[in-house]
Amino acid sequence: MPTKTDQVIKILFIEKSVEDAEQIISLLRNSGIAVRPARATSAEQITAALDELGPDIVLFDPAIGTLELREVSRLLDAHGRDLSLIALVGQVDNTTITELFVGGARSVALRPQPKQLMAVIQREFDALNARRQLRRLEAALRESERRCDALLDSSTDAIAYVHEGMHVRANQAYLDTFGYTEFDDLLGLPVLDMIGPSDAEEFKVTLKGLSRGEKPNAPIELQARRADASSFKASVEFAHAMFEGEPCLQVVFRRQKIDANVIEQLQRDPVTGLFNRARMLECIDQAVAAATQGTKGQSLLLIEPDNWQSIVAGIGLAKADELLAAFANRVEGVLGAHDTAGLLAEHTVGVLLHTRNDEGIKTWIASLQQAIAGGIFDLGSRSITVTASIGGSMMGEKNANTELLLNQASQALRNAQSQGGNRIDLHDPAAREKADEERERYWLGVLKQALIQNDFVLYHQQSISLQDAEGEFSEILLRLNGPQGEVLPGFFMPIAEKHNLTPAIDRWVLNQAIEHLKTRERSGTQTTFFVKLTSGSLEDTELLPWLGERLKRAALTNGKLVLETTESKVVTALRPAQEFINSWKKLGGQFALEQFGSGLNSFQLLNHIDADFLKIDRSYMADLPQQQESQKKVAEICRQARELKKQTIAEWVEDAASTSLLFACGVDFVQGNFLQEPQRLM
Repeated sequence: MPTKTDQVIKILFIEKSVEDAEQIISLLRNSGIAVRPARATSAEQITAALDELGPDIVLFDPAIGTLELREVSRLLDAHGRDLSLIALVGQVDNTTITELFVGGARSVALRPQPKQLMAVIQREFDALNARRQLRRLEAALRESERRCDALLDSSTDAIAYVHEGMHVRANQAYLDTFGYTEFDDLLGLPVLDMIGPSDAEEFKVTLKGLSRGEKPNAPIELQARRADASSFKASVEFAHAMFEGEPCLQVVFRRQKIDANVIEQLQRDPVTGLFNRARMLECIDQAVAAATQGTKGQSLLLIEPDNWQSIVAGIGLAKADELLAAFANRVEGVLGAHDTAGLLAEHTVGVLLHTRNDEGIKTWIASLQQAIAGGIFDLGSRSITVTASIGGSMMGEKNANTELLLNQASQALRNAQSQGGNRIDLHDPAAREKADEERERYWLGVLKQALIQNDFVLYHQQSISLQDAEGEFSEILLRLNGPQGEVLPGFFMPIAEKHNLTPAIDRWVLNQAIEHLKTRERSGTQTTFFVKLTSGSLEDTELLPWLGERLKRAALTNGKLVLETTESKVVTALRPAQEFINSWKKLGGQFALEQFGSGLNSFQLLNHIDADFLKIDRSYMADLPQQQESQKKVAEICRQARELKKQTIAEWVEDAASTSLLFACGVDFVQGNFLQEPQRLM
């Protein structure tokens, strides 16, 4: 799937088979997509689900028999919620596709083609978010226009809006400045009439350029002319604007000239002399606006010195500003006439390159790397060399959004740093597949080396008992010692899974966890470690005999291991998971189901899987105090768990209010950074 989302996708399934719906849910969750599902088979259930769940996506199986697509489409339209109706089919032909689209389906997904199915769901969810964002932006625009209109009337600056050279709006200060009583006297009057004869030609040329979409230049100085033919010196500024839905120019006449040198000084960072963050973000906004108009050859680069914290620790904090200034000077030294540089963060330099093709960008980056790494930085009595990592994004219409552009460049920078530093990584969709393959090969080598050299690190995060359980309970968390620091498993485990390294990594974690339990055995404290297992280990027939032998040699009396796997992984490998868990129980072990409650009927799974702990899906923890629906769901999970004599754990708890609510719901354990940050397992 090309893009994953951190948001929860709310999906309403309209189909006969619960198992088929669960299969799709598992498919999405195994791809890292959070899902909040519901299922309906009648009009009444659809209406109830629309009110309770508020779905984003509706997946409709035409073979359900009890409902027609037109009826479902009518029910969705009547509810008034913007959502995407996707038809699920086993195979397609032209007649079927036509009927589905005529019936109200927005898209058609093939059930036997998982990649196509996921791509359709993701595409529709992205389109839905884009529509919602557009409505929010339109509302914000209307509010901004209302406020701007109010500010326009109250402004002491003489401001007018001009369309095709004619006045269409002016504030009172403008009328007073030019000696007019009412705007009707200006309506339809050319703005050129406000300019003295000696400056009229220059003003006309400027207006023509702006009408062709050119960027406004610096303010121009001229003689302005009043209604009584008297004149005064003025500084005139231009900006593209909208008035009543039509493009126009905002023209501001200022009688007092502001010192340009003061403005320039205020826009500079005092340490580096580059543009400060606010001014640089303005430049990026302007570049993005140009990209939406079709301007090509622009790119945003983020540049950071490698190992900054280590360098600062070595040279001393007093010399950090001096080094940063020298570093910025090297960057500024290779800028072109139309390029822009600014300090976007503590030691992150942003650069906007203009009118450069792909090769031109690479050539510029090579010259920058040579300028930085090829020279010596003299800091008082010390001399050091520095390398830099560079991440960037090519700019075009598709990513012409400041936030998106910064995120892409930032991710590219982190990718460059993770490969050892002194690297570049450019976000370019055309070259992304090749870059991903190269990155995967690199990290595969790092992982293999880590298994040989013990370059993994274990952390633990305590689970706090709300029911006064005896002993200590901790989640074991894995990190990788990467070239630029510790790396989270969400980055490297997918690569390990693809190349069948997860069983070996699981054994390393289990072995280390047992060793730490042996160490804690001396204190006599009852300790329980929750250790994650990947799906590859569930099918590893040699793991349990090995684990049983390790535990036997350890002879633990106060230490326990609880193995855990996500609900979605168990659902898709039910038979091997069931056999593994039953065998693990015979060894005296315990088992936990992670992300519990993410399926349509998670408790049905407990008929086949003997779990001791249920770790409630973290999507229910998001804004829990404000989400009545989530509170009810958590309380219901706890009620059913108590009846089955299962213990519940709430993860990702981030505030005191949520902790209180979870206690009221009957949760047994809570875990999260609010309660305790992960600690290095010593």
